[in-house]
Formats: sequence, structure tokens, C-alpha cells
Amino acid sequence: MPVYKDTERGSWYCQFYYEDWTGKRKKKYKRGFRTKKEAQDFESEFKRVASADMDMSVASFVDIYFKDKEGELKERSKRNKKYMIQSHVIPYLGEKKMNEITPADIIAWQNEIRNKNFSESYQRMLQNQVTALFTHAQKIYNLWNNPCKKVKKIGRSDVRRLEFWTYEEYQKFIATFEKGSRSYLMFQLLFWTGMREGEMLALSMEDIDLENCQIHITKTYYRMNRTDIITEPKTDNSVRTIEIPVFFANEIQSYWKRLYQYPKNERLFPVVAEAVQHTMKRHIDKAGVKKIDVHSLRHSHCAYLIKQGVQPLIIKERLGHKDIKITLNTYGHLYPSEQKKVASLLDHLIADDSEEKENAPAGNKGISE
Repeated sequence: MPVYKDTERGSWYCQFYYEDWTGKRKKKYKRGFRTKKEAQDFESEFKRVASADMDMSVASFVDIYFKDKEGELKERSKRNKKYMIQSHVIPYLGEKKMNEITPADIIAWQNEIRNKNFSESYQRMLQNQVTALFTHAQKIYNLWNNPCKKVKKIGRSDVRRLEFWTYEEYQKFIATFEKGSRSYLMFQLLFWTGMREGEMLALSMEDIDLENCQIHITKTYYRMNRTDIITEPKTDNSVRTIEIPVFFANEIQSYWKRLYQYPKNERLFPVVAEAVQHTMKRHIDKAGVKKIDVHSLRHSHCAYLIKQGVQPLIIKERLGHKDIKITLNTYGHLYPSEQKKVASLLDHLIADDSEEKENAPAGNKGISE
């Protein structure tokens, strides 16, 4: 493949035609290579990437993957995925070609990840990133062999041990705040609605219907690069309406009245997530209750509902889960065993049946139905 020497700069450049993955013919020019081989390697890899040839490196395919997902992934999700792949996948698999990665390569990578002593849930998150790459390559770019399909996943996605407060523990915690203060209302929202922290921080009074005791979740908040960002919630199912008790609607009303001429479309709690977390830590120490994080208030809300006998499908809708499986996998172990209820029911049936036979007329005893 022809590359050219730039005599003025003493470097190399390449100029060539290529076909992109749609079959369209295009021209590419790039200069500034230190050696002839660097220019040739760039041209070869560029053509493979442009045509989505699975002979390209894993590192090159990562760029294609994120371009394809541009309109699908939210900015924060994209940033997190890129970090995980760049930090924990590219250093081990990045230089290998997509169509040469074997199940043995995936197992070797898994062993490297295990040796880092990451949590089970983080190991599963990293595994999901690798699986997503090769699944996308197989579905969209006809990778003939997906090595992830032949390998058992590492890590564990289900939460075996949830941290949460009982109602009594929460009452000790919330009692350390001045009733009606901003922090008091934020934590009341988190405990009594089960909404996510970002959903709470995105709320404005336009989202709250005090007359009908409803809160409409339509957005979420986070801060990135010192910029406040409000975007759509985590999933489509996260867009929901949460019913709230009358006493809590009255607390919101009292708080709102004290915000003199505050715009209804502005964030009701103009603070960042880190501030909420620090406040929670301070008041946990004051209350003398066990340490949990902000997200665990969502678990605490759910545990409280379960104790009150609320069924999983209702909890799914309230929390905005995408699938009932998520609700059951996360909180199913908190439900009391139904087996004892069945055994107790059978005991009562047998006892009732025996009592009927004992009370039946003598001529009818022993007659089978």
C-alpha cells in the first residue's frame, strides 16, 4: 500500500480511498507519522474499521461500538462504560483481533479481573461490558464466533445482602433533623417514596401534585465536569407517578410555603449528591444507627412496604423497575416463606375434616366420598 514521505517535515503521510460499511467510496488523508510502517499500519486498521471488518482490534471496535450506541446511551452511562472498558478490558484484550478472540482469552481475562479483588457485583458489571461488545459485533457486524457465549460469567448480579433500615431505625435518624428543614424533607422523600437520589434532586414543584397527593417522576439529576445535568430517568419505566400519604403532602406544602416566590420550575433542592451523602453520614453518627448509604433508603422503603404486605407487582411499579424479575431478584428474599402458610393451611384442613367426622352421625362414619 503506497504511503509517502513528507520531505519538508521529515515525516510520513498516507492518502487512500476506502469503502465504509455502507459500501460508499471515500477518500482519507492523514499525515504526521514518524515511520513508514506507522503510516501503513494506520491505513490498514482504518480500512478494517471503516468496513467493520472483524479482523480489526478490540480497541478499534470499541470506538465503533460507542458510535453505534450514541443515541441509545445516556451521557453518564456512556462515561461509566468507557471507563470500565478502557481501564479493565483494553489493557488485556485491546490489541487482539475481534475474530481471533477465543473462549480461552476470555477466561484468562476473567482470571486477571478476579485477582484484583473487585466486588462480585463489579466483576459482573465488567463481564457485561465485554459480553455487550461481542454480542453487538455478532448481531450487527456478523462476527462468526462470540467467545463469551461459551464461558461462564464471573461475578454475581443479584444482591445477596441488602443494607436497609427498619422503620424504627429510620425514625431515630430523621429525629436528628429540624422538622420541616430542607434536609429533613429530602430524606423523607427518599424513605417514603423509594425514589432514586437523582430523581429526588431533579424535582421541582411542577412535578408535585399536592391536591391529589402525587409526585410525577419524569427526569433525573447528576453533576458532571462541574455542570448540573438534568436528563430523562434511568429507563422508560422510571417515568412514573408515585402516590404519597396525606401527612407527607402536608409536609411538602409547609416547606413550599416558606420558599417565598421560589420558581415552580426550579429544582426544589439545589444541592449535589455529595452534599446529601455527607449530611446523611453526619446524622447517622448523631442517631447512633447502623451505617447505610443514600441508595439504601430506597431499599428501606421497599422493606417497609414488604413488611406491610404489599405485593411485588405494586412495588415494581412504585420503584420504576423495568421488569418484575428485578424486583424479585433484589427483594424476594425479604418476603416471608409461603411454605409455612401452606403447611398451616393443610393442618387446618385436616383438623377440620377430622372434626367433621367425629361429629357426624354414627351411621355415616367411615363412608368415603
